[in-house]
Formats: sequence, structure tokens, C-alpha cells
Amino acid sequence: MLVIGLTGNIAAGKTSVARHFAAWGVTLIDADRLARDAVAPGTPALHAISARWGDAVLAANGSLDRAALRRIVFADPGERAALDAIVHPEVGRLRSAAVAEAAGRGDRLVVCDIPLLFEAGLTGLVDGIVLVDAPHALRRERLMRDRGLSHADAEAMIAGQWPSARKRAAADWIIDNSGTPAELEVQARAVFNALQARAVSA
Repeated sequence: MLVIGLTGNIAAGKTSVARHFAAWGVTLIDADRLARDAVAPGTPALHAISARWGDAVLAANGSLDRAALRRIVFADPGERAALDAIVHPEVGRLRSAAVAEAAGRGDRLVVCDIPLLFEAGLTGLVDGIVLVDAPHALRRERLMRDRGLSHADAEAMIAGQWPSARKRAAADWIIDNSGTPAELEVQARAVFNALQARAVSA
């Protein structure tokens, strides 16, 4: 089984590529979904988060108030590291279980959508890396337009990840999302076909 890591800096368009891959039939393991599952009400991770940061990061129904927690961790690298130490091990456990399930089904190609693949030191878990990228200024513009972030908040989120050049140097396939959605789909299809071919020959 070929396990591929799909990653990209924030607002680069990784989610759009993931949707294409899923629509074309690939087994997709979504780190964002795993992260939500990891901190669902009643989980050890959510208990640890509330123990550290208090009820201020909990919504009225007891679920995680992501916006409140985000304001804390993006303002302080130490706090972000503390959050990662709580959430990442549980996400890793859930990912390993999902990969094992795919292997048990006999899947030939699995794509793990991992936003912080490089930053979290997870490159050793995959057989190859697909990077979705876009220029810094364009990603900042998308964050401000689509998420309503201020210029400062958008820059803070971008600064929290590795720069594009560093990721490009380590990626096996690069999809540039500085054009139209149709252009993105064409590039995604070409990479998808390459992954399928490698999975067959693996």
C-alpha cells in the first residue's frame, strides 16, 4: 500500500485538492477531521485542554470553543506547543488506526491530508509528499477575504508554518494554486494519475 501525505500552507488550497482526490475514489484520511474527533466531548484530550486553559475555551454545550483557543495559542508559541503536545498524539493514534483499516481492506493508495506534516515532523510516516502551494500575498488575501481575518491575524497564521520554499524543497509533487479552480483541478488530476501509477507499481 502506498501512503501519501497531502499538505500545504494555510489558504493554499489543500482542501480543494483533497476534495478532488476523494471524488476520484482515493482513500482520504483527513487530519482536520481526526483533530475534531480527538477533542470531542468526553475525550481525554478535551479534558486536558480544559484543565490547562479553563472553561473559557469551552462552548456552552461542553464542546471545544475553537476560536477562543485559537486566540490563545496563536499569540504564544509556548501555548501552541502545549496544545500540540495534547492533541497530536491522539490524532496520530486515530490516523494509525485508519491506515491499518485501509490496509486491511486491501487499499492500494491512501492519502493522508496533514496540514502540519512538516512542522509536526511526520514526513517519516508517508511514502511521498504532495504539496499544494500559493504565493504568500495571495494566501494572506484569501484569509482576509474568506475568513474575515485582519491583516495582522492573517500574517500571524501564515508565520506559524514553515515557509513555502522550505516545503517545496522537500515535496515530491507540487500543485500551484495561484490560478483558477479549473487550472487547479487539471494539476490535481495529473498528480492523482501519477499517484495511481506509482501505487500500482509499488
